[in-house]
Parts: sequence; structure tokens; C-alpha cells
Amino acid sequence: MNRLFGNFLSLFSRDAQADRMVPPTGFTARLTLFSAAAMAFLVVFALALSMATGRLAQRWGEELANGSTLRISAPLAQLEQQTAAALNVLETTPGIAGARALTADEQRALLSPWFGPDLPIEDLPIPQLIEISETEEGYDAAGLRLRLQAEVPGAILDDHSRWRKPLQQAAMRLRMLGWLAIGVIAAVTGTMITLAANAALAANSQVIAVMRLVGAQDEYIARAFVRRFTLRALMGAAAGTVAGYGAVLLLPSAQGAGGFLTGLGFQGYGALWLAVVPFAAAAVAFLATGVAARKSLSELS
Repeated sequence: MNRLFGNFLSLFSRDAQADRMVPPTGFTARLTLFSAAAMAFLVVFALALSMATGRLAQRWGEELANGSTLRISAPLAQLEQQTAAALNVLETTPGIAGARALTADEQRALLSPWFGPDLPIEDLPIPQLIEISETEEGYDAAGLRLRLQAEVPGAILDDHSRWRKPLQQAAMRLRMLGWLAIGVIAAVTGTMITLAANAALAANSQVIAVMRLVGAQDEYIARAFVRRFTLRALMGAAAGTVAGYGAVLLLPSAQGAGGFLTGLGFQGYGALWLAVVPFAAAAVAFLATGVAARKSLSELS
């Protein structure tokens, strides 16, 4: 592993004699640069998707984990009495840090997106909502439901578990899909660079034969091709990364009303992953070209 890493770093030291062996321009050069740039551009969006869904899963978990809602459906004449009874039950339940009944204005604000701000909530049989905050240990939901069923028949407890788990699972699967897309992109990049390297080796078979006649070893010839294609992939991926990051910056910034659709981007230290993309593309090119060069040289022997 150390030797492989050392060989990779040695590619960044210039060797003018070896560079003359590989044409600096041509179809293979353009193909390598374009494929590396295009794949790096896609990797930036895959990274943005993966990080955004990771933040989304964390936010959903934090917002729903330590909170619950109690809904009381009862005739208006009994609603206040049952609300007081429910609050008494909640205050004496271990694991509950606090509970409070939402005011009419707060419930109106919750319903205003659907019914407008002028909803006459006082004249409608709308259930009373009670916001519950939990301690870190949490409470026994099954036991609390039994107490509420006995003391407050119109109360329905929602501990958010049926919402939290599917949302978190969906977000984590999207994150895994983003990393899977990055793996597929890396495989496609390696394939494209391998094809370009094979084409360059075949087109320069006569040059390779002359180099062998003057004493050049296959390892030296292979290193020349590996170096050229690795640096091309590095430059192309760097350009694609910059272009991809610029495109991500053009997306709408994160907002509370649409945190996922408008929050697709990099935050904090997550942007440092962008610096890894060009070097990851160079590593893929290093491995792919090395295998292709050694195989082609053995066939040309």
C-alpha cells in the first residue's frame, strides 16, 4: 500500500523524457479530460444529495424524537374539563418534561394554510391539541395510553414514532443512493479512461517498439502513460468540480418551508469533500491506466 501511494505521488514529479512518449493532445486526451470533468460534475451533485438527505434525517429525528402530541376530541361543554384532566395525567407521568395546551391562536395558525387566517375556530368542533415534551429517557407510551383511556376517553396520543421511522428510513436510503451513484460514476470514469488509455497505447505501438529497442523497460513506458492520464483526469475533474459547485450555488438556499428541495448543497465542513473529488478521479485514472497499460504492453510483446 505504501509503495502504491508512493508511486501515485511520484506522478506529480515531471519527467520530460517520458512525457515525450505520450502525445499531449488528440482524441484520447480530449476524451479523458471531458469524461473526468463530466463525472466530477455529477459527483458534486451526488455528494450534495447525500449530505442534504443526511441533514434531513438528522433534523427529522431531532424534531420528532423528543416530542408528542395529544389530541382531545369532545363536546365543547366537556372539552375544557377533559383538557385539564389530560394535563393532570401528563404532569404526573414519569418521562414527560412538560405539557401545554395550544391556544386558539396557535391552532388557528396551524390550520390557516388550509382554511385561511380568518377561520372562526371558537365556533367549530376542533379537537384541542396538547404539546408534550419528553425527557431524554422518554415515557411509557403504552402505559400512558391506558391511563388516558381510563381518565380522558376522548384523548388520542400520537408519539410520532409512526412518522419518524419511515421518514428517517427514506432519508437514509436516499443518502445511500447518493453514495451508490458516486460508486457507479467512479466505475464509469475508470472504464472511459481505460478505453482512452488502450486507444493511446494502440496508436503509439510503433513508438513503444522503438523505446523498447533503445532499452526502455515496460514499467517505465507504463509509468509514462499512467502519469499523463492521471494528470489529465486530475485537471478535468478539478474543472468539473468547480463547475458543479457553481451550479449548486445557483440552487435556492435552504428554507424552513422546503428544507430538502431548497437545501440541496454543502454546509460547514461538508464543502471540504469537494477538494477530494479531483484527487479521487486521479486515483481512479491511476489504477485504471496502470492495469490497461501493463495489459496492453504484455500483448504488444
